[in-house]
Amino acid sequence: MIFTRSLIFNILIYFGIIFICIVGLPLLILPKFFLRKLSSILGWYFIWLTKVILNTPVNIIGAEKLQRSQKFFIASAHQSMFETFVYNYIIPNGFFVLKKELMNIPIFGLYLKKLKCIPIERGKITKNNLNFSQKILENISLGNTLIIFPQGTRVPFDENIPLKKGAKRIYENLQISCLPIKLDTGRVWPKNSFFKYPGEINFIFKDFIEPNLPGDEFVKKLENSLYS
Repeated sequence: MIFTRSLIFNILIYFGIIFICIVGLPLLILPKFFLRKLSSILGWYFIWLTKVILNTPVNIIGAEKLQRSQKFFIASAHQSMFETFVYNYIIPNGFFVLKKELMNIPIFGLYLKKLKCIPIERGKITKNNLNFSQKILENISLGNTLIIFPQGTRVPFDENIPLKKGAKRIYENLQISCLPIKLDTGRVWPKNSFFKYPGEINFIFKDFIEPNLPGDEFVKKLENSLYS
């Protein structure tokens, strides 16, 4: 049963991604509002398929915190491909800081650029890396919400790894609150696994971490939020 459901789910997920990429091509010349709506529909499709095919509910707990009037950015745990698409539905005005290689994917990279995602070259000091804080601030000033994955890569749901230094740098440079999101998508959709398992997926919006804390204290609070 798990194999059959996983096969159907995988086929429909990738069909949906390909279909949206094709349908979205004309939207590249229109204001990004239209592409945001389409990407939000794809995020909803991920949730719907998870419920219907895998019989797995998706719980979004504490999303009312997104209504906060003060500016903030989001730091999320990262366990699967699931959340990278679903956040377009949960946080429709969101944008990501992501590895530069993703911007080079044909067609898909054009969508990331249109949605104002900001590429960064890991472990390198480049002009783009040095200017990325300014690009983030410009996006935030337009009413968009930054989403980062401070673990830097997908991590098994039961593994607690140290956070990357970039999270502390972003917090110190932006001087705005951070909203941590704990999740357990890896229970259902393990990294690099064909199999998708039944269960329950939870996105839990934790308490805000206010600005202007010492960087190390921020990292400690963020780790506690994501891992406890």
